[in-house]
Amino acid sequence: MILDEIKGPEDVKNLDEGKLKELAEEIRSFLIDKISHTGGHLASNLGVVELTIALYRAFDLPEDKIIWDVGHQSYTHKILSGRKDNFDGLRQYGGLSGFPKRRESPFDAFDTGHSSTSISAGLGMVQGRDVLGEDYSVISVIGDGALTGGMAYEALNNAGRLKTNFIIILNDNNMSISENVGGISKYLSNLRADEGYNLLKKNVAGTLSRIPMIGNELVDTLLRTKNSIKQLLIPGMWFENMGITYLGPVDGHDIRGLTRIFSEAKKIPHAVLIHVITKKGKGYIPAERNPSAFHGVEPFDVRTGKPLNRKMYPGYTDIFSRELCRLAETNPYIVAVTAAMPDGTGLKRFSKQFPDRFFDVGIAEEHAVTSAAGMAAAGLRPVVAVYSSFLQRAYDQIVHDVCIQNLPVLFCVDRAGLVGSDGETHQGIFDLTFLSSIPNMSVMAPKNLWELQEMLKFAFKYNGPLAIRYPRGQAYRGLREFLAPVEYGKSEMIFEESGTALLAVGSMVSTAEHIREKLKMEGHPCTLVNGRFIKPVDTEVVDRLAVNHSVIITLEENVLRGGYGERITGYVQKNYPHIKMINIALPDAYVEHGNVSVLRRDLGIDSNSILERLRQEGLYAGTEEAGDEKEAAVSESRESTEETE
Repeated sequence: MILDEIKGPEDVKNLDEGKLKELAEEIRSFLIDKISHTGGHLASNLGVVELTIALYRAFDLPEDKIIWDVGHQSYTHKILSGRKDNFDGLRQYGGLSGFPKRRESPFDAFDTGHSSTSISAGLGMVQGRDVLGEDYSVISVIGDGALTGGMAYEALNNAGRLKTNFIIILNDNNMSISENVGGISKYLSNLRADEGYNLLKKNVAGTLSRIPMIGNELVDTLLRTKNSIKQLLIPGMWFENMGITYLGPVDGHDIRGLTRIFSEAKKIPHAVLIHVITKKGKGYIPAERNPSAFHGVEPFDVRTGKPLNRKMYPGYTDIFSRELCRLAETNPYIVAVTAAMPDGTGLKRFSKQFPDRFFDVGIAEEHAVTSAAGMAAAGLRPVVAVYSSFLQRAYDQIVHDVCIQNLPVLFCVDRAGLVGSDGETHQGIFDLTFLSSIPNMSVMAPKNLWELQEMLKFAFKYNGPLAIRYPRGQAYRGLREFLAPVEYGKSEMIFEESGTALLAVGSMVSTAEHIREKLKMEGHPCTLVNGRFIKPVDTEVVDRLAVNHSVIITLEENVLRGGYGERITGYVQKNYPHIKMINIALPDAYVEHGNVSVLRRDLGIDSNSILERLRQEGLYAGTEEAGDEKEAAVSESRESTEETE
């Protein structure tokens, strides 16, 4: 195999041109095989194989810097940079990341994971290069979807002022090239990328401007005429008017053509955007037919494209989707907003049932939140469905546009807590902290699927900003018999005894239930409280516990700093200093990728780890075999397919 001979960029550069097509086919076969076992982002990576090969032939890596927006499409880059043999551990704990990571390889110039950042990062790197007097190329690769993000436009506006080379590659996998438009575009692109042509433009303008009296007027007339013609022939005129040279569209699967235009682009002394057309899922028929279904996949059968593991029960996203539609049937004021995630957040069903009340704003979380605030101000009841890790991108809008005005916007925060294989950029472990810090914001978390339904009902009766956060994966089906009416700011007493009290929120209630069972087996009475509200915290339940409890243990799947546990602890220490407090939460750190159950164990928030900590505190005398399969099954159910940006 040719691929076995590729150990780094030089091997790609030195490969005979006649073997490039075969190399591309081998890479696709390799990706399909490996991702079918590990899961990961398939369709986007299949679409950029030739593009990546061309980058490796046109540029000198790692001296030149490639920044992959989001990073979903960086797998071929990892293969060609010498990491092929590590793909069996892709997205596994301690293994290869599914995104670019600077600590993983010198070929990864910038860590990515969220959308629309590559042009800003690339621009900053260009400015750093020039200030330090260094000489290398910077290439930002951004998808057409990521270009809907406002941050990308801010960066483009800034890039148009550059007087030095900066290459932006627009990877467009959502349209095709017609023959005539493609032919004209190719001709114009090649002409305008030519160094001589750009020099000619500069010299003609310079000569005309020196003509006495009428020189500058001639230049202006020439520019207006030229721009009018370009408006008819060149689709990238918008970029041109910003001061960015536009080249394209270019066939994204023509390695030779791509290599040539990349090489020419290096000569342009300002920002240049190359519009590349690729086919998402190319080379694998199931992914070509349904690229969105093969965006983020779990292990699958290569022959059929179907997942190897089926969900036994509905997930929290499914429950949210169904209940929201049910409520919207009788409440015409309910509208739904998503930032390019109708499938992942469960709003696809709503969009079909209520198309006039559904708004997909593209990858623009800030705009999603402020537009929802406007809807609320106009008298509607907007629901913003968003992943926890993406909601943090709109923090200012939550503070400034929603909460200051105390508007009734409901945030349904999916993928809260540990999400697993996508790692640091996608773990939803900060939302309790940053949402709880905002005045007027209230935050809830359901213990099981039935409580999520009740919280949604409550939400549309509440007249203020409210967030409901829930994890990915299958919804917990235990504790069904405990479903007290949802009251604002009130916890739910599940089991009331004495001595030790467990105060848990959201996904940690099932863990607390399991811990209580073990403590009871050892003869320790134990109270279990479902916190329900992270903000406001229920201080009345703490007052009630203070009467006959000496230890209070809080449990949350969020960082400790600023979370539920710290709020409870602050109240207890002020009012009941004799009570011992133990906070179970995530550390003040970023959490890498890996199986959720493995991460919970290593971070000390699974039942075994918590029981071991209680043993060290002198509260529990159990054995090392304290856990059983129950909680493991709950954690494993969290490893369902994730649909990311």
